[in-house]
Amino acid sequence: MKFGELPLAEAEGAILAHSIRADKLVYKKGRRLDAGDVAALRAAGVGSVIAARLGSDDVHEDEAARLVAAAAAGPHLRVDRPFTGRVNLYALQAGLVALDRARIDRLNRIDEAVTIATLPAFDPVEPKQMVATVKIIPFGVRRAVVEQCMQIAAEAGPLVGIAPYRHLDVALIQTRLPSVKESVLDKTVAITADRVRASGGRLISEARCAHETAALAERIRASSGDLLLIAGASAITDREDVLPAAIAAAGGEIEHFGMPVDPGNLLLLAHLGDRPVLGLPGCCRSPKPNGFDWVLQRIAAGVRVTREDIMGMGVGGLLMEIPSRPQPREARPARPGRVAALVLAAGQSRRMGRRNKLLAEVDGRAMVTHVVDAMLDSRAAPVIVVTGHEADEIRTALGERLVEVVPNPHYAEGLSTSLKAGLAALPDDALGVLIGLGDMPRIKPQQIDRLIAAFAPLEGRAIIVPTVRGKRGNPVLFATRFVPEMLQIGGDVGARHLIGEHDDEVVEIEMEDDAALLDIDTPDALSALLERAS
Repeated sequence: MKFGELPLAEAEGAILAHSIRADKLVYKKGRRLDAGDVAALRAAGVGSVIAARLGSDDVHEDEAARLVAAAAAGPHLRVDRPFTGRVNLYALQAGLVALDRARIDRLNRIDEAVTIATLPAFDPVEPKQMVATVKIIPFGVRRAVVEQCMQIAAEAGPLVGIAPYRHLDVALIQTRLPSVKESVLDKTVAITADRVRASGGRLISEARCAHETAALAERIRASSGDLLLIAGASAITDREDVLPAAIAAAGGEIEHFGMPVDPGNLLLLAHLGDRPVLGLPGCCRSPKPNGFDWVLQRIAAGVRVTREDIMGMGVGGLLMEIPSRPQPREARPARPGRVAALVLAAGQSRRMGRRNKLLAEVDGRAMVTHVVDAMLDSRAAPVIVVTGHEADEIRTALGERLVEVVPNPHYAEGLSTSLKAGLAALPDDALGVLIGLGDMPRIKPQQIDRLIAAFAPLEGRAIIVPTVRGKRGNPVLFATRFVPEMLQIGGDVGARHLIGEHDDEVVEIEMEDDAALLDIDTPDALSALLERAS
């Protein structure tokens, strides 16, 4: 690949390294110049451009990213489409990140042009969560480099994938001492059930007995399920203490006591035949993350845990000073909340006659609910719905959906008033706002997630626009730093003019269908939609 300043006479077929504004022309970074572009630049007085020219042995950044990502992706991952030399990999199921760190390191050392970044091994993930990203740094990379990367990715099983949670039936035994209140034991049951459920299983039984070896051994023999958890009335202090002694008396084998994770040091790993048994540290009675979570998650994902595994958990094992670590999945918000969704549903549908188009039935439910459900099923959070015209009817149509409804008493004054009402409700920690219209019933959550995946305001990707055959559509994702400019808008217009004013920060994501262009403004458009659905 050759990179540098090219006279226009040599620029056809080259890829722009920097955006160009000349006269009325706006050509973005990454554009491959054709003969018409060169003529237009010459007419605008441009004599040369900074560009990259790929050689016959070079692979374009998007194709290179696609090839490497496809080779690297293992089970239960979705490989997204390439954009600006990047391909993201998303989890299809809840589970743990499974990867081969040694081969990933080798791949990243082949050439500075090719990079792959992943979440840490054994990190818990949920469906739709990004797990890895392949990024090609320049505009193109030598084919031999791409082939070498693909060869490493194919050497010995998947480079990165998901170990999905299995459905585990889990039994819990707690021992009692006179000094331990029953309410403490009841709380432990609830917290343990939450932990198990967060890893895809269920707590099928709970039993209590005296904190004595014989009584506990009897309970262990009578237990069932795929995994046995034992919470002692007092912490295990030695391999000969009550819990390990009872496990041994019941026919079990102690594999390891202690772990280099704090809190969680006093965890006991044992087996009763093929069934794993965990003697729990005292911190298991708290919902805060501890070493028990790490072991439980691996067992739930079908990953065998050995004493060597536990002894290797020390790096990153100091959890006490990390209060921001997430709680079990059911105890924390379902979405990260960095991109909020705003659905504008306050309009009067003037072109529809007397009918409120947002309440028109599409596939058996109100049109507005299709857009709202797509937002709720995406990685956007929270979802804010602005109402105005027939607000009570819109709220009724939304039912019990977990959205924030914001009334706009000034809706008759135009679209800008609804935009401002919604922006005022954004959470303080939102980095972006996805602005959608209530009359776009074919938008899909996967399309919304593609917009969010491309969003990186610190890297200059601050406005993300869906396109269909090059035509821009909705919804549009804006960085929240544009909110002050949006608040200056008046009348019956939205924020689309900001796209032209900040073109250098716009990324266009081509969609696979016309949902991003399909809004329903007239009775004819609604009839056509319903006919196509039938």
